[in-house]
Amino acid sequence: MLIKNALIAMSLVSLMAAAGCTTTDMSSSSTMAPISAYAAYNDDGFDLPRVPITQVDDKYRRQIINYTTDEAPGTIIVDTKDRLLYYVLEDGKAVRYGIGVGRDGFRWSGDAYVGRRAEWPTWYPPSAMVKRQPELKEFAGGMPPGIMNPLGARALYLYKNGNDTMFRIHGNPDWTSIGQAVSSGCIRMINQDIIDLYARVDPDKRTKVIVLPG
Repeated sequence: MLIKNALIAMSLVSLMAAAGCTTTDMSSSSTMAPISAYAAYNDDGFDLPRVPITQVDDKYRRQIINYTTDEAPGTIIVDTKDRLLYYVLEDGKAVRYGIGVGRDGFRWSGDAYVGRRAEWPTWYPPSAMVKRQPELKEFAGGMPPGIMNPLGARALYLYKNGNDTMFRIHGNPDWTSIGQAVSSGCIRMINQDIIDLYARVDPDKRTKVIVLPG
């Protein structure tokens, strides 16, 4: 895929210069989401299960932190190495979320933008994935929205130069995958976290997304 190759080819130096991001000591400056933020509730007719967030490393729990970057508020910065996603806020702050990233051979880096958003999206497995996993052929016409749908409760579709990169930032039904490298290149989030991020992304703007090399 030409788009994917172009993204992967971007250098670490140029990306870090573009992102210009560093974080401060989290031990005294973070505001962590309460356990209730991960409680079970009904979302548009779908029953989201509770996430036992105390079993997740605090590093991956949603929190507002001090964050220094040259990027404008509203930018999404994905740190694939540390398995963290930052949504840049005003006044040197950011919301930090834990994520799951692509496994070996499926990781990518570069810049993109949110070209489309969807609540409880239908999942269409890419043809290359179906070829690798023939059992997914039954979903070639799309897997309906639901708790077990791989895209989860929300999806942000990443575009580059007007083209769909086929990569997504999305929810997922398996909270244990957060902090892991298990996906086919997409960025996974806890469903309650992708709902929070989705609500922050302006649907009328091309939200910039920077994915740093892992």
